[in-house]
Amino acid sequence: MRIDIISVVPELLESPLGHSIVGRAIKKGIAEIHVHNLRKYGKGPRQQVDDYSYGGDAGMILMVEPVYMMIEELKAERQYDEIIYMSPDGEIFNQGTANELSLKENIIILCGHYKGIDHRIREHIVTREISVGDYVLSGGEIPAAMVADAIIRLLPGAISDETSALSDSFQDGLLSAPVYTRPAEFNGWKVPDVLLSGNPKLIRAWQDEQALERTRRLRPGLLED
Repeated sequence: MRIDIISVVPELLESPLGHSIVGRAIKKGIAEIHVHNLRKYGKGPRQQVDDYSYGGDAGMILMVEPVYMMIEELKAERQYDEIIYMSPDGEIFNQGTANELSLKENIIILCGHYKGIDHRIREHIVTREISVGDYVLSGGEIPAAMVADAIIRLLPGAISDETSALSDSFQDGLLSAPVYTRPAEFNGWKVPDVLLSGNPKLIRAWQDEQALERTRRLRPGLLED
């Protein structure tokens, strides 16, 4: 899988995408992430990529031309399955979306900045808009890193035990059951006996019960969905 991220502040993406599971997946050749500085197509000595909005509203807007030219450069090299714009008014990102996107081959993620991008890009170029929540951030870089991380960890070989990703929260629409490790008792706090029983059937039944109970208590909306 290849993910191309277009950003005005590419430095924000260096650390999140260079370490842990994502970093190891890149080193193994399982995934590629290429971050592109939009200012490559900026105007003038300051490589300007933003301008005031028509209508007089406050805030700067990413201009249509540099975004268009950057995407066209990438599209000339390969075909993309999705061109995603990170936007607070996009569809809410969830595990199902991550699962779906992990099956794609090439993806562009466009990071918004300032007050957003010229709407013509959203109308004619972007194929999908994704939000990580009902709030506004300074830019789309952190959300883009979140989406890339959620996708790449699902790729075969990214996690040493591939069954681990299948048991994560939200994969079956529920929160995951509590997890414990050694020692079996610490400070008087004990691991549930069933997990020490060695009986896979009982353990699985307990995990299912706990997942349902925790979801009902902490995130009842998931059960309604």
